[in-house]
Order: sequence, then structure tokens, then C-alpha cells
Amino acid sequence: MTFTDGIKFFLSGFSLIQTKGLKRFVLVPLIVNFVLFSFAIGYLLSELGLHIDGMISYLPDWLSWLGTLLYPVALFILLFLFSLFFTTAANWLAAPFNGVLAERVEQHLSGQTPSNDNFIAIVKAIPHTLSREWQKLIYFIPRFIGYFLVGLILPGIGQVIWFLFIAWVLAIQYCDYAFDNNKYNFDYMRHVLRQNKAACFGFGSMISIFTMVPILNLLVMPVAICGATAMWVEHLKSQVDQNKM
Repeated sequence: MTFTDGIKFFLSGFSLIQTKGLKRFVLVPLIVNFVLFSFAIGYLLSELGLHIDGMISYLPDWLSWLGTLLYPVALFILLFLFSLFFTTAANWLAAPFNGVLAERVEQHLSGQTPSNDNFIAIVKAIPHTLSREWQKLIYFIPRFIGYFLVGLILPGIGQVIWFLFIAWVLAIQYCDYAFDNNKYNFDYMRHVLRQNKAACFGFGSMISIFTMVPILNLLVMPVAICGATAMWVEHLKSQVDQNKM
């Protein structure tokens, strides 16, 4: 698969979330995103204004023009960091429902009869789901620190590397639901995705970009889950089956 294949699979998620029979499973991720976004962005923007005003007050008059640059730069950094932490928090809270959405999308795309999972089944799956999310977090955190330091040490090039790393992280985050539903462990999932790095970078890059866009970022979670599951059904599953032979 190519970089553009990853983009194509992400964009396919927009049509899938409108599919009859899937809409109700999209609802929970949307509600989680909306609630978190409403509280978080309101608080962060109010704090941003206060801190920028405080910084400007310390500038001498001849540097007061820097104030016009601080706001857009600070807002960009805020949106970038917000997209990272917002996505992490939202995925933890909605993880059990995300797994169900991925399962239903796979059943829809494969022509299978939908399972009769109920709320009790989702509750029972919470310990396993959170354990899987914890595995991801343990994998992500030391790499977050390492690539963040690279970004500080190598301006320009470091930011490109950081962006690609975040794209890789997001591809892992959303592709993992289909792998987990099909009983493949975290390490094997990463092994398969490494064989499809170009598509993963394309897929994750689109998530990064859309997460930084207000309003659209509310749709990113269900769209990414649907797109990642489509990539599993149309390509990754057959690759896994071939590896078994």
C-alpha cells in the first residue's frame, strides 16, 4: 500500500459513519469528543489570552510588535498539543465503544451478520480494553519524550520527524481495534503495520491534520476507526492470512 492509500482509507470513514446500522455506534465517540472538546478548548483559550497578555506586559515598548506574532504562534502550538492530549483522553474514555464500532464496521464490510452484543458485554470487555490501551501508552510515552527532544534539538527537521512520529502513533491507535477484535496481540499488530508504513503515515497524517481543525476534529475518532477497519478488511486481513501460510 502507498501513502495515498492511507489517505483514501481515512477519507472512506466519512461515508462509513453515515451508513445505516452503524450510525448509533458512532454516537458514543461523537458525544465523548463533543463533551471533552467543549470544556477543554474553552478553558485553554481563556488561559491562553491571560498568559499572552502577561508576557506582553513584560516586553519593552520597542518590542511590543511581538505581541501580534505571539498569538498565532501560541495558538498553533496550543492546537497541536491539544490535538495530541485530546485524542489520547478521548480514546481512553471511549475505548470499549470504539472496539464495538470497529467490530460492526468489519461485519458490515465483510457481509457478516451483526452480533448481538449488548451493554453488559461492553462493560465486561472494559478491563481487557483498558489493558490494551495501557500497552499502547507504555509503547508511546518513551518515544514521545525522545522525538520531542529531537524536535527541540533539530529545528525544522525535528518538527517533520515529530509529525511523522505522531502520524505513526495515530495509525497504531486506530488500526489496533480491528486487530484486537480478531485476537492479534499488540506486538504482532505493530509488525504488520511496519510492513505497511507508507499507508500508515498517510492515514495518520490525515488524522493529525483533521484533529487540529475545529469542528471537524469532533468527527475524527469515529471516522478514523471506520477508515482503519476498512483498511483491515480490504488489505491487512489478507496479508495476515498469507503470513499464516
